[in-house]
Amino acid sequence: MGENTYSNMQGIVDGVYRAESRRVFATLIRLLGDFDVAEEALHDAFRAALEQWPLEGVPANPRAWLVSAGRFKAIDGLRRRARFETLDEEALENLADENAPADNEEIEDDRLRLVFTCCHPALPPDAQVALTLREVCGLTTEEIAAAFLAGAPTLAQRIVRAKTKIRDAKIPYSVPTPDELPDRLDSVLRVIYLVFNEGYSASSGDALTRHDLSGEAIRLARLLVDLLPEPEALGLLALMLLHESRRTARASPAGDLILLDAQDRTRWNRKFIDEGIALVERALPLRPPGPYCLQAAIAAVHADAPDADATDWQEIVGLYDLLVRAEPSPVVELNRAVAVAMRDGPQAGLTLVDALLDRGGLADYRLAHAARADLCRRLGKTGEARESYQRALALTRQEPERRFLERRLAELKPA
Repeated sequence: MGENTYSNMQGIVDGVYRAESRRVFATLIRLLGDFDVAEEALHDAFRAALEQWPLEGVPANPRAWLVSAGRFKAIDGLRRRARFETLDEEALENLADENAPADNEEIEDDRLRLVFTCCHPALPPDAQVALTLREVCGLTTEEIAAAFLAGAPTLAQRIVRAKTKIRDAKIPYSVPTPDELPDRLDSVLRVIYLVFNEGYSASSGDALTRHDLSGEAIRLARLLVDLLPEPEALGLLALMLLHESRRTARASPAGDLILLDAQDRTRWNRKFIDEGIALVERALPLRPPGPYCLQAAIAAVHADAPDADATDWQEIVGLYDLLVRAEPSPVVELNRAVAVAMRDGPQAGLTLVDALLDRGGLADYRLAHAARADLCRRLGKTGEARESYQRALALTRQEPERRFLERRLAELKPA
């Protein structure tokens, strides 16, 4: 085989790996019952493809071929290690013909099973996030560690412990029953949104956003909506698309933070906005709206306004009223207070923010102090504004946010 032919085949196999590897992996986990054995089988299958496809041609169904090759490679290895007795003999016979096409619907179900397994509530929340990024999205341990500012060895141990927990606790590799689905779906949606938030507004570091993480979260949400179009899954995908539509307008070429009211709305991604609004309209009538649907509806009102002055703050406050009832939390109340300030004036907002801070739940939340500082600035309360900006500065770990707060501090009139 010539060098060019081999290079072309390498490109074909690489393309199949990008498109199909996580689907093949999910099915191998179901067939082999072990994350690590399935991971090894996946790589063995692609090595076999590099060896055999140049000679035999690319199979009509590469995914089915890879599942079958990976299964047989794993079985051979398990036999050599005298562990084959743990496998399902009947399932083995069903895979004996490597040319038998895979059931695409079953393979898609395998992906959904994998998502729910990685986000099982028996696992610690940080382990759910790490395992989902590693096994469902295919990110390396080093990439996950860099995103969440953890050491790679720490992340690796977290993932190993999660896999051990799944094995030892016999956590089922399955889609929850209808009775279990609401609680289990909440866990999956929470993990996806945690990943998105870290990508949309990095908790620390030099960059405002991590597009790779927000992109992975949107990809995960699309998968979930395709496989399980529940209203809150639709709402979460809509929310993330509407937020992501503003990503390129949220920072200057130098990487400095630009607030929503100052953003160039011609730079917003209209395709994401249209898709997000369509998802909101599809999700809201299905049942009383949940938290993700309500947050998406709020984001849709912002996206619909041609400029900041045209924003319908009355509608936004009304939606926040519903959200506070659906998911009461100090952060939701803070966001409502900011919306009230935009509708009724900064003093009305400041009264609400001060009451929240007095309750103590937001004492170490940098955005609460930043919001208070801005309201005080608008009211001409320079001393209080300075104090709140300094408190927010002490709490922030993100460089663009720090520069923004320092600029606002410098703009205040001298005491």
